[in-house]
Amino acid sequence: MNISYNWLKQFLKIDWEAKDTAELLTDLGLEVEGISHYETVKGGLKGIVVGHVLTCEQHPNADRLKLTTVDIGLEKPVQIVCGAPNVAKGQNVPVATIGTVLYTKEGESWKIKKGKIRGEESHGMICAEDELGIGESHDGIMVLDDSLTPGTPMAEVVEIESDEVFEIGLTPNRADAMSHYGVARDLKAGLKQKEVEKELITPSTSNFNITDRSLKMDVLVEDNSLAPRYCGVTLSNLIVQPSPNWLKNRLKAIGLNPVNNIVDATNYVLHEMGQPLHAFDADRIFGKKIVVKTLPKGTKFMTLDGIERELHEEDLMICDGEKPMCIAGVFGGINTGVTENTKSIFLESAYFDPVSIRKTAKRHGLNTDASFRFERGIDIENVEYSLKRAAMLIKEIAGGDITSDIVDLYPNKKDNYQVFLSFDKIDKLIGQNIPRDTIKSILASLEIKVKNVTESGMGLVIPSYRVDVQREVDVIEEILRVYGYNNIAFGDKLNASIAPISKFEDYNLQYVIGDLLAARGFHEIMTNSLTSPDYVDLIEELKHEQSVTILNPLSTDLSTMRQSMLLNGLETISYNINRKSRNLRFFEFGKTYHQYSDGHVEDKHLSLFVTGNRNSTGWASPAKPTDFFFFKSVVENILNRLGILDINTKPIESTIFSEGLTFTCKKKKVVHFGVVNKSLIKQFDIKQEVLYADFNWDNIIELVPKSEIKFNPIPKYPEVKRDLALLIDERVGFKEIHDIAFQTERNLLKKVNLFDVYTGDKLPQGKKSYAVSFTLLDEKSTLTDKQIDKIMSKLQQKYTTELGAELR
Repeated sequence: MNISYNWLKQFLKIDWEAKDTAELLTDLGLEVEGISHYETVKGGLKGIVVGHVLTCEQHPNADRLKLTTVDIGLEKPVQIVCGAPNVAKGQNVPVATIGTVLYTKEGESWKIKKGKIRGEESHGMICAEDELGIGESHDGIMVLDDSLTPGTPMAEVVEIESDEVFEIGLTPNRADAMSHYGVARDLKAGLKQKEVEKELITPSTSNFNITDRSLKMDVLVEDNSLAPRYCGVTLSNLIVQPSPNWLKNRLKAIGLNPVNNIVDATNYVLHEMGQPLHAFDADRIFGKKIVVKTLPKGTKFMTLDGIERELHEEDLMICDGEKPMCIAGVFGGINTGVTENTKSIFLESAYFDPVSIRKTAKRHGLNTDASFRFERGIDIENVEYSLKRAAMLIKEIAGGDITSDIVDLYPNKKDNYQVFLSFDKIDKLIGQNIPRDTIKSILASLEIKVKNVTESGMGLVIPSYRVDVQREVDVIEEILRVYGYNNIAFGDKLNASIAPISKFEDYNLQYVIGDLLAARGFHEIMTNSLTSPDYVDLIEELKHEQSVTILNPLSTDLSTMRQSMLLNGLETISYNINRKSRNLRFFEFGKTYHQYSDGHVEDKHLSLFVTGNRNSTGWASPAKPTDFFFFKSVVENILNRLGILDINTKPIESTIFSEGLTFTCKKKKVVHFGVVNKSLIKQFDIKQEVLYADFNWDNIIELVPKSEIKFNPIPKYPEVKRDLALLIDERVGFKEIHDIAFQTERNLLKKVNLFDVYTGDKLPQGKKSYAVSFTLLDEKSTLTDKQIDKIMSKLQQKYTTELGAELR
């Protein structure tokens, strides 16, 4: 979920740095996974200034070009060749100066350089709207107001907004935070604990006024259990057009494409308040009647994406007097949506049953912003307020009138949850005594009302928007996350109940082999047991009828349980190779799944993958590709370590391998391994040889004893390698290069390696050439090109100043 910081600050007037706010949100349980920078005009119009055209003459060598001199606020005017038909003497125009970076519609950058056009020098570019990214027009250059002073930055002329956008990894239970207002509400509680009191600003709907009652809609809800609350209102005399820039910018910042002012207003309120809304073209509603009901199974319905869907008898639909118009809470229909010809609308705001919406969305494979919120549970008390908020916003940006009373069908009002909170239970679960006044302050900041207080605890009333807080432990969790997990002290003692551990447990055996493989340079991977059904076609031994399929898959690519460990491993290899990591050794413990006539079967496996070179390259150790015999020694070492010595060997019989072996012990298959067929690895865009071993772990458990292992986690983020070819004096040794490197960069530099030495008559007298590689790694984040270039520049400068080195 994306949250605009500028938008957030409309509800809380704070001036914190975005990273500080992100840290607090993460502490509150709204984990900020990243912060991205957004500008309404990419590049911020840097380097673009107001210019005044002093002269404009015909280009001597081109009929369609003009030769101009332009005052851009410097001591002397500059000469610019311009091809626009409307350029003229006396105009104020936007000028991209030398070195300015402009961006195409596709986001590609290009730099303005000094050059010659048909023999005449040009020192910049006079720009059209689309070239600056502030409009669509390319009919000619943009002509500015005559009052502007030459040299004024265009960023001061055109209103440009910069924003920081938080990417929040929202957990499914936090339905209350699925909006900017909800995040601001949570942030307010966190700020209060830091003794920063901020008022939460709620958009007012006090000016909601009905102009007349000329467009009334009759609304009927047939099953109140599926639609406990349904509200609606009509608006007429609307003008559908593009939204104002401020609204477009809000939506663009969080990754939405503006459509028109009506649709944009409903999307705005959705992301502002967390309440989905839908606008129907009122002129296309037959009989001026809205009926909320289910339809017979098999009813055809065309949705907004142009796909005809077959309805289920449990799908809740919004219908008019004769036809379905919308899949309630999920997706609109193509026949009643807002178009440029729409003059009046019926605006819907409702609370639909979360279970019903979840099932409908799954059945049709739809995941919309509306269904995302409805199926998690929205605030039923927010339905009417959001309707008024949206209606007022539409009236503001599209004109028109509110032409009906609000229909509010809410027959069975929901009571807020009430919970009794025990002080002893708080202390016991948290493990630390939190002052009672602090607890009350936290509850107040979360808008949890204290109904009564006794010596043992408090009676609480939970606000309607906290649909996930229904038990005492839920309230304690809320207290703890706002109080701060970091504020809970570590105890001096750790109590644990430990059962006797057998050396023959399965996981102990895995530890032993994992330790062995890690010592041989292998990394453990854990791939998804869910995979694509199309993978079955890649291997002859796999059968579609043996596939175990998921009833409600997240996607078609993750709809089948894997029948082989190989294909997920090849995915991982391909992923790493595409990121310049070519020498790979992986192992994985996992299961495969098959369906037979007598039921499902799960088999446990250990899989090994090796590709690339056997060793890292250096000046004294040239690269050696990993071969079959090296891989065979790894397999044999595993079996030796497990004590499986009575091995029978025979050639492989599998279409997976181009060559390989099968090992058996006591007539049980232990492992088959070899070189994976090129035709198979080609499907994953892998162009280097891959060796694969598949151990039958269930058989191994019956054959060998087990023991303990230690595990060292591998870094989460990728390392980066950069090379320098240094021309240095013969007296300089590698140790000096090595020591200078680590003195220059102590944090991110992990390895320095000499992989080539050259001396000869092609070099100056007394010189030699060292090729040195530098491995960089940040264990907390992915390195950026800017960080890497800065480090390499510092290293190069140090070698130059201290060793007199030159780059070859």
